[in-house]
Amino acid sequence: MIFRTLDKLFFGITLVLALQVPQLTDHYQQFLAGMHESSQWQINGYQETAKKYSYASTEAMIEHHLKNEVPSVRDDAVQKQQTIIKYNELSEGLLIFQNGNIIEKLIFMLSPTGWQYIDNTLANFSFGLPITIEGILFGVLFGLFLNLIISTPTSMIAKRQRERRKNKVLKKKCISS
Repeated sequence: MIFRTLDKLFFGITLVLALQVPQLTDHYQQFLAGMHESSQWQINGYQETAKKYSYASTEAMIEHHLKNEVPSVRDDAVQKQQTIIKYNELSEGLLIFQNGNIIEKLIFMLSPTGWQYIDNTLANFSFGLPITIEGILFGVLFGLFLNLIISTPTSMIAKRQRERRKNKVLKKKCISS
């Protein structure tokens, strides 16, 4: 009886935690979108500067600045390159979050590219319930899966212990008869 109660309690906890995953992916997507928007604003500035000073492209301006004698200009060019690389990674991530399913989103979040934003997302994360069918379905199925992984070995151990006790009682009855 205690095991069944604990099993139900554990399932309830895993269900609530699993339902947080879709919420986390939504928060993560919002964070990515903000980072993407910010990077886009910077890149637009780079493009305007390149155009203003008659460079063929932003990349041409950056290449020219990388060859400059002044160290701060070279460092600024490297930062611009890194911003463009980061922007491209964010664009790829946003495509996944706009078109992918929850598993693809989780894979991106846990990838080296996506992992760097988890802390920032968790800092602003608040518990809640998903309002999409996909989110609820994922939460229920993942909760059941976790519950099965944990409770199956536990129930098998408990069953073996009950059988051992039962066998001991039967042996004692046989010996005393």
